[in-house]
Amino acid sequence: MNLILFGPPGAGKGTQGEIICKQLGIPTISTGAMIRAAIKDGTDLGKQAEAIIAGGGLVPDEVVVGIVKERLSQEDCRNGFILDGFPRTIPQAEALDALGVKIDCVLNLEVSDETIVERMSGRRSCPGCGATYHVVYNPTKDGVHCDACGAELTQRSDDKPETVQNRLHVYHEQTEPLKEYYQNKQVLKTVVGKDTIEATTKLVKEALGL
Repeated sequence: MNLILFGPPGAGKGTQGEIICKQLGIPTISTGAMIRAAIKDGTDLGKQAEAIIAGGGLVPDEVVVGIVKERLSQEDCRNGFILDGFPRTIPQAEALDALGVKIDCVLNLEVSDETIVERMSGRRSCPGCGATYHVVYNPTKDGVHCDACGAELTQRSDDKPETVQNRLHVYHEQTEPLKEYYQNKQVLKTVVGKDTIEATTKLVKEALGL
């Protein structure tokens, strides 16, 4: 299955992608993770992307399309893949079509803006081992340090409330039109995100026929 996970930032695409990935044995391809790795490694792309992301903007299409094209050509994508965070614009979707990539299903996770702000502004990550937490839904024992390695937790700059609001504005303006784009191709399926991961997963599996 060639699948696109679609929805606003913080809707749970990464979490659901991991679950589907394990069940179907196909890789989850997160452009966000690829770009964050480039930032961490201090590459030219990473430095360029870091400034844009810190302001809540989107990395240029030609850069992202290049990353995705290279990744989809790898051996582990032969039996299918899950795209998380791409495409984000109509031109990106058209570029994906131009590559001859067939998409079987676009799964749209719907979550309200208010819920997104609460979810994302509460996220914390460990700079030491990379573990992720949430101040409400998945806190550490003391709320300050990582349970796994003891490092002090940090908040990503793009998870701060004002940046989240800006990211949502960008999503509604640039990415949401993709719903109609894929609806017209008759591959769009919508799931309304629930309060628990388990409840959302149940709906996702039903939508995908798993």
